[in-house]
Amino acid sequence: MSSFASSRRGALSALLATILIWAYSWVVMKQVLAHAGPLDFAALRYLLGAVVLFAALLLGRQSLRPPPLLPTVLIGLFQTAAFQGLEQLALLGGGAGHVALLAYTMPFWTVLLAWLLLGDKPSARHWLGLALAALGLLCIIEPWHAMGNIVSTTLAIGGGAAWAAGTVLSKRLFRQQSVSVLGLTAWQMLVGGGALGLIALAVPQRPLEWDWPFIGALAYSAVLASSLAWWLWAIVLQRLSTTAASVSSLGVPIVSVLLAWLILHERPSAMEWLGILFVLLGLVAVSGVGARNRQSPK
Repeated sequence: MSSFASSRRGALSALLATILIWAYSWVVMKQVLAHAGPLDFAALRYLLGAVVLFAALLLGRQSLRPPPLLPTVLIGLFQTAAFQGLEQLALLGGGAGHVALLAYTMPFWTVLLAWLLLGDKPSARHWLGLALAALGLLCIIEPWHAMGNIVSTTLAIGGGAAWAAGTVLSKRLFRQQSVSVLGLTAWQMLVGGGALGLIALAVPQRPLEWDWPFIGALAYSAVLASSLAWWLWAIVLQRLSTTAASVSSLGVPIVSVLLAWLILHERPSAMEWLGILFVLLGLVAVSGVGARNRQSPK
């Protein structure tokens, strides 16, 4: 029992660290567009991130043998290439906080795919949390008004769907085989980064500016947001249920909105604040804090 509690606490600590690292990365991803094309930056951050993870495998004397090829390639294409490529392109026409919020429609796609592919039927508490979060995102998107840059909105939501597919594929692989978390993260990142690199070579973009702001953004994104955070996210997926992990990660866009407000001066509208409130209520429902407190011994 103590081992299970320790494992869960470790997963929750990993989730909190991931939320903080990824939240700030949306600000970095927006700022770096003044120095590099979106696809060039996305490819560089993940290829360098893969190098960092393979170095960690060597230092830890872990096997460099790749995980099962087909699932790893699919995870890399969905979770790294499609997600990051689409979101970085969405930032060209949308604010960092707004794009982050739209990207985190991911949990809704995850719940559907996990139910269909993994048999993870959501509980009543999960459905309540999802309903509240869906209402929150509806307030944020405001489809009854002009949606601004529809291309940016579509790209951001599409990226969230791609991430959901990668999440479910990762969970299925962990269930079917004993796979190294670090090894899978490194190999799928190499695949995704390579795919982004090929696309970047074929798409004309602004020239790279190798100045200190760009180097700093690349270092943060490659080492923390791409390497450390993806490894922590894989631990979260391995130890928590797919639905709980995915919906809890909605904390990322909420923190991103606050950071974008403070750093980029992207002030949320009243409807966005209302949407954030509903998303927070959804997080409370999914976490089951109240239910655990009622069931705990006095």
